Amino acid sequence: MNHLSPSVVSEHVDTDRLRARLLHLDRAGEAVVFVHGNVSSALFWQRTMLALPERYRPLAVDLRGFGDSPREAVDARRGLGDYADDVRALLDALDLDRAHLVGWSMGGGVVTRLLRDTPGRVRSLTLVNPVSPYGFGGTHGVDGALNDPSGAGSGGGCANPDFVSRLAAADRSGEAPTSPRQVLLGAYVRPGWTPEDPADLDTYVESMLSTAVGEAHYPGDVRQGPVWPGVLPGDQGVLNAMSPVHCRLDDLHTIAPKPPIRWIRGADDVIVSDTSLHDLAYLGSIGAVEGWPGADAAPPQPMVAQTRHVLDAYAAAGGAYTEHVVEGAGHSPQIERPEEFLDLLVSGLETADG
Repeated sequence: MNHLSPSVVSEHVDTDRLRARLLHLDRAGEAVVFVHGNVSSALFWQRTMLALPERYRPLAVDLRGFGDSPREAVDARRGLGDYADDVRALLDALDLDRAHLVGWSMGGGVVTRLLRDTPGRVRSLTLVNPVSPYGFGGTHGVDGALNDPSGAGSGGGCANPDFVSRLAAADRSGEAPTSPRQVLLGAYVRPGWTPEDPADLDTYVESMLSTAVGEAHYPGDVRQGPVWPGVLPGDQGVLNAMSPVHCRLDDLHTIAPKPPIRWIRGADDVIVSDTSLHDLAYLGSIGAVEGWPGADAAPPQPMVAQTRHVLDAYAAAGGAYTEHVVEGAGHSPQIERPEEFLDLLVSGLETADG
C-alpha cells in the first residue's frame, strides 16, 4: 500500500552525515521543518503539511533509524545530538540558512537541541508534546535532579519487552494490548479517537513499524543495576539518548538570538505527563510495577512542569514562549485535533514572521 498522500513528494537527500528521506510539497515559501517522535516517522506529519498555507514550504524528515532513512547507529552518550546534527546537515544540504522548526515528542527534544547548539538557524520553534528538557525517566523536581546518580529508571531497559518484540516482528494484528496498533490507540492518541479516513490508521501503524529495532536503535542497549527498578541507561540507541544522564537541555536561557517558542500539548497525554504511564517511577507509585521504594527514593518525573520551568527561564532571560493546551487530545494533537492544531501552529509561525 502506498502510504503517501496525494501531492506529498518523497525523496532522499544526500547530506554530509547520511542520506535522509524527506517528505515535502513541491512549492516555494518559508521553510517549515517537521521532526517526528519516537517509534514513528514523517508520515505522521502529512495531514499538517497538506493543510499548511501556501506561503509556507513544509518539509518532514525521517530521523536515522526511522521511516526510510538509513539505519545508522545512535550514540546515546551525545544525548539527542546525533539527531539534531542530522537535521542541521539536512538544512545545509537544502541551502536553508534559517527555518521554522516543529518537533513532536522526542522530535521536540531534537529541535530544542538544534536550537541550543545553533540558535541563528531557527526562525521559530514549535514544540508538540515534547519530551522533557531532562529526558525521560529517572528525575524529580522542576530542575530535573537525578533520582540516583546512575540514572536508574531511564534508558533502553524501560521499554516494554513484548512491545519491542512485536515491533521487531512487524505485528499488524492489533490483537494484543502491546501490539503497535493498540499502543497507538491507547497511548499515542486519546482512547476512543478514530481518524476521518480509516486508511490513516494503517499509515500510522506502518510508520511505527518502520522503526529499526536493536541495541543501536530502539530501544537501545539494556543495562541492569542494583537500584530500583533495576535498569540503567546504556550508551546506544533511542531511549538511552533520552536518559537524563545524557540528555539535559535546560540552558536555553543562555542562547542568542532567542526565537519565539510555541508549546502545544494535548490535555490527556499519557506519555509526556506529570503522571506518565510510561514512567516506571509513576507506575511504581500506583502499584503497577513491583518493589517501588517510595517517593523519597524514586519520585515520578514531573515532565510538563520541567518543560514549563525551562521555558520560564527562557522568557525571564528575554525570550518569549506561549503554552497552549488542546482539550480532547492526547499525545498527538496534530492528528487528533488537526484544525485546532493547525490554527495554533500557523498563528505561531505568523508571530515569528512579524
